[in-house]
Amino acid sequence: MPRAYVFDAYGTLFDVHSVQARCEAFWPGKGAALSQLWRAKQLEYTWQRSLMGRYEPFSRITREALEYACAALGLALDAARADALLGEYQRLALFPDAREALARLGSQRRAILTNGSPDMIEPLVAQSGLSFDAVLSVHELRIYKPAPQVYRLAVERLAVPAADIVFVSANCWDALGATAFGLRAVWINRTGAPVDRLGAAPERIVTSLAAL
Repeated sequence: MPRAYVFDAYGTLFDVHSVQARCEAFWPGKGAALSQLWRAKQLEYTWQRSLMGRYEPFSRITREALEYACAALGLALDAARADALLGEYQRLALFPDAREALARLGSQRRAILTNGSPDMIEPLVAQSGLSFDAVLSVHELRIYKPAPQVYRLAVERLAVPAADIVFVSANCWDALGATAFGLRAVWINRTGAPVDRLGAAPERIVTSLAAL
């Protein structure tokens, strides 16, 4: 049996596209497109900045990705709207099965390992009412997932061997990054997507947190 479960936050426990309703309220008919492009650029910027050695906190990256997405879609973004949309990231909706899935883990330790900077992830976890033994951010390492040292952070902070940790993510590249490091990864594949071709495979693939 695993001794600890470590969860990705964005897209795994918390639905990043719950911002879509607010996007739609500002720009009717454009909410879905904006939400999708915003998320895509957010991830791209983490990878690109890691490779460039030019780290910025996830809150800054999220703002810059929003600015890019609005410019690409021809949407006028003022400071008030930007602040309102960024505020949505501090109250993202939980996936419907998240609370019950965590409750069923029993005595195993549980943690979050996230790209989110403390100014984003701490208010989000606090308002969710979820409880964790640790909330670990890449911010202290100044490099983003899937860099190996990020996954090592979970081993060091939880004082649990990699082989005894199950890492859970709905992002396939993230699950594969954990696998490459040596964690036991579970990919939450909600959409039936194929496995990314990165030379690794997760230990298990399930369709929901409830199936965990």
